[in-house]
Amino acid sequence: MRKLRFGIDIDGTVTCPTSLLPHINEQFGCNLCLDDIKEYDLTKAFPISEKEFYDWYMTAESVIYATSPAQEYAKMILSEWQKRFELYYISARGENVLDCTRQWFDTEEIPYDHIELIGSHHKIEAAKKFKVDAFFEDKHDNAVGIHEELNIPVLLFDTPYNREPIPEGVIRVNGWKEADEWINKLFPTEAEIIG
Repeated sequence: MRKLRFGIDIDGTVTCPTSLLPHINEQFGCNLCLDDIKEYDLTKAFPISEKEFYDWYMTAESVIYATSPAQEYAKMILSEWQKRFELYYISARGENVLDCTRQWFDTEEIPYDHIELIGSHHKIEAAKKFKVDAFFEDKHDNAVGIHEELNIPVLLFDTPYNREPIPEGVIRVNGWKEADEWINKLFPTEAEIIG
């Protein structure tokens, strides 16, 4: 018997989707708010080349990650879930920021069983490898791909940049309280499964 295992994205899912914006606004002299971000590629929202953005991001990422606020209720709900489920964070962050990522979880007192930084947005293989039973994501194509490939429920945290249509099995939620309601419906008393 093992606990059910959740695969959970970090940025924009556990952290606020606005985490990057103060840093971008300061660095590039913008005044962006979340409603301005209509695509996952942030460079579409203001005039900057992908290279210039990436070069800056690589120098700023550890500060950004260290100062990202957690989404409202994330700590409370994830702390409750850890009693019933295994929490596996699967992120596009690179291994180079593993220490600051772990430090952030410890500082924020957000529980984890495992943190996997894969360095790309292609999370399907990691989700398969860790045999997750549900996934939590803010990137639309990741949510759809993971659901279709693994046939597991995926909760998509609603933002202006992920509002394309979703198939049945991908569930759009407005925050962690709604995610908790869905998890209680999807996994009402199943604290353990055979595996």
